[in-house]
Amino acid sequence: MPTTARRRDTPPPRTGSGEAEVLRGFLDYLRTSIAAKVDGAPEPQVRTAGVPSGTNLLGLLNHLTCVERATFLGDKVTDWPATFRAAPSDSVADVVARYRETVERANEVLDRCDDLGAKLPRRGPAPSVRWALTHMIEETGRHAGHADILRELIDGATGR
Repeated sequence: MPTTARRRDTPPPRTGSGEAEVLRGFLDYLRTSIAAKVDGAPEPQVRTAGVPSGTNLLGLLNHLTCVERATFLGDKVTDWPATFRAAPSDSVADVVARYRETVERANEVLDRCDDLGAKLPRRGPAPSVRWALTHMIEETGRHAGHADILRELIDGATGR
């Protein structure tokens, strides 16, 4: 395994005292962390399975893009396992850009939400804003941990 310089860890955010500020601060922290973990990862290793389940770095970010879109924008996903694979024609830059654009759109929705107990403003059944934020923190944190390990296996890069 090649080694690279260790990046300095970015500490968790120091957000305001309000629940919404804390939840959004931690979610954005995790979003930034996983995007940075994928950004600049080398081909073909970025899409090569690092474990027997087939999990790969690019697929994790593609999946999180789909989860953000389903949770905050109301997109329907009919084949969740397929979301763990990026299209062969997608570059690392494409997948990272699509994720960041989706996060921006999700944040625009959240910016219009004043009540954490209210339903997300989207088509069809929607969870509360609080539930959606908590779920995305859990989902992004889980996959950011996977990404940490996969990226270190690829080129030795560590840190947030």
